[in-house]
Amino acid sequence: MEFKDYYQILGVEPSSGDAEIKTAYRRMARKYHPDVSKEAGAEEKFKAVNEAYEALRDPAKRKAYDQLRAGGYRPGDQVRPPPDGFHRGQGGQPDFEEIFAGGGAGGGFSDFFESMFGRQGAGAGSRGPQARGPAAGNGITRAKLAVPLESVYTGGNVRIGVNGRTLDVRVPKGVKPGQSIRLARQGNGGGDLLLEIEYAAHPQFEVDDRNIIHVLPVAPWEAALGATISVPTLGGPVELKIPADSESGRKLRLRGRGLPAGTTGTDGDQIVELEILAPRAQDDAQRDAYVRMRDAFGNDWRRG
Repeated sequence: MEFKDYYQILGVEPSSGDAEIKTAYRRMARKYHPDVSKEAGAEEKFKAVNEAYEALRDPAKRKAYDQLRAGGYRPGDQVRPPPDGFHRGQGGQPDFEEIFAGGGAGGGFSDFFESMFGRQGAGAGSRGPQARGPAAGNGITRAKLAVPLESVYTGGNVRIGVNGRTLDVRVPKGVKPGQSIRLARQGNGGGDLLLEIEYAAHPQFEVDDRNIIHVLPVAPWEAALGATISVPTLGGPVELKIPADSESGRKLRLRGRGLPAGTTGTDGDQIVELEILAPRAQDDAQRDAYVRMRDAFGNDWRRG
């Protein structure tokens, strides 16, 4: 299998902090998102960006990846996994295997990712979760299930592959990270399979408790003059009014558009954070418009 340089894919240095990696992911996911990008190969680039972020956003995954990368591998180099696989915990015991539910944005991770961090998807040959500790008799097989936010929002079934079998797992609406789903007799040796819920990375949304955070790019004139812009939410796009004289970083709230609370509590909101971006001038007319803007504002605009 070929080595993947996840730092190169995201365009960041290996010394980059979590915030820089997250910013790079947002920028590139927005650039290559299949719904907006017209570039050739955008879908494959989008999947690569999602895979890179999935590997680097989690400290444990990133540490394991960095240890392998320290061996001097370069993109395209062939990597041979050790006999017991990469995902071994202390004392030779396997760590939690991760399963990724179908339907998430950019699904379909490479063999390299799956060999390091666990298999996803259905189909023959997919390796399911490995038990923590000795697997015997009716012991419990533990695994983590990365659920797309859309499935958390609506509830319903997600499809996973376990030990070459395809399973439909019912995900409760509003399920929280750390909660578990038990599948009777679907684990190793005929025991139960206990799936601990976590949220899969999403190219457009972040989660803050029950709230959803979305960074919305706006043009300078939209922020200055006000505008009505279609904003993605987990329940579908909605129209959002941008007030005139808005500044970058301003937060607007869409009430009830976050994650559902389930049987108790209050549904979350979606927080839309404005990010003012200056589009690249494509022709002389657009460059002239920037010249007029420069002349109108002068050189002291930073002083407010």
